[in-house]
Amino acid sequence: RMVYLCTALLTAASVAACGIIGFVGLVVPHAVRTIARPIHRTLLPLVFVGGGSFLVLSDVVSRTIVRPLELPVGVITALVGVPIFALLLRRSVA
Repeated sequence: RMVYLCTALLTAASVAACGIIGFVGLVVPHAVRTIARPIHRTLLPLVFVGGGSFLVLSDVVSRTIVRPLELPVGVITALVGVPIFALLLRRSVA
């Protein structure tokens, strides 16, 4: 129970500090799977690096696109993630 409580508190603190970043968990694993082999030994490290890189790049863009102000990172991840997610969804249906 203590582990679950600590995990919930740490997750709540990170979401409160950074905001909800929903498309990273949806888009990055599927996008990496289209590029890399579907073997978990190679796929998981690539997803970790890809997700982190995507968030850092989104943060840089959100800080520089409107220079004196700062956009929320979730806006940038949604603007990039929605078209990629729609493309991946369309490709999987067809």
